Amino acid sequence: QIQWFHTDRGSEFKNEKMNELLETFEIGRSLSMKGCPYDNAVAEATYKIMKTEFIHQMSFHSLYHLKLELYDYVNWFNKHRLHGTLGYLTPIQFRQKALKKVV
Repeated sequence: QIQWFHTDRGSEFKNEKMNELLETFEIGRSLSMKGCPYDNAVAEATYKIMKTEFIHQMSFHSLYHLKLELYDYVNWFNKHRLHGTLGYLTPIQFRQKALKKVV
């Protein structure tokens, strides 16, 4: 279930239909800080990777097929895909390493 919708204060920020949709499905809204283009950089980079590695590489026969493939992709992305910006660790490995430093 979708819990949050992030926007950079673009056209969807002022879209009444979008507001109704988010309210109907009880989806929270996350907004970039006004005048701060760097606030959205992580989301933009993630969307670009997802489009390149997932969306443009697949075709989906149904919404169920999309959900199934998306679940598999997110699992692979978090548990198996190495990230250069994380010291060539997976996101899960990076988080576990960071948590060990805190404890």
